[in-house]
Amino acid sequence: METTRQRITEVLREGPATASELGESLSLPTPVVYEHLEHVSRSVADGNGAGADDQFLVAPPECRDCGFDGFDDPLNEPSRCPECKSERVGEPAFVIR
Repeated sequence: METTRQRITEVLREGPATASELGESLSLPTPVVYEHLEHVSRSVADGNGAGADDQFLVAPPECRDCGFDGFDDPLNEPSRCPECKSERVGEPAFVIR
């Protein structure tokens, strides 16, 4: 039986996904997915797992109003844009390649 982090890793090897998409497919709350993603990103960076040359890549969140994408912590879902203060911020997407 695979652990939750192993299941997340496998899904991200298949293609990009947001935390809410991962949560839906794995029946997990989105905040819990973000906690697991932190560990998955460290494991991939350390070379643990099936592919030692794998990379954990993040497409940063983007403000839907002004286009800002320079968020300082892409492993968290921002609640508002620091530039225009809009709350219309898309989720970051994650993938392992």
